[in-house]
Amino acid sequence: MPSLVLAESDPVRIINNLSDFLFSLIRAVGMILLGFGVVQVGLSLKSHDPSQRANGFMTLAGGLVITFAKEILALITG
Repeated sequence: MPSLVLAESDPVRIINNLSDFLFSLIRAVGMILLGFGVVQVGLSLKSHDPSQRANGFMTLAGGLVITFAKEILALITG
């Protein structure tokens, strides 16, 4: 027997849902990088390693940018 399947009628809503999903995945990756950067900075302060400290701060900064990518793009585009 055939079954009735209803599709979403508004294509803009579908694209917005996909965009929200992708940005939530990107935010999750950014949060992981933030955590890893905090651990790197903490370990570098314990071992007094300046190169590891620099890498930790760079990872921390990259994680911040990735985590707030959607908000940054919204500010840039107006």
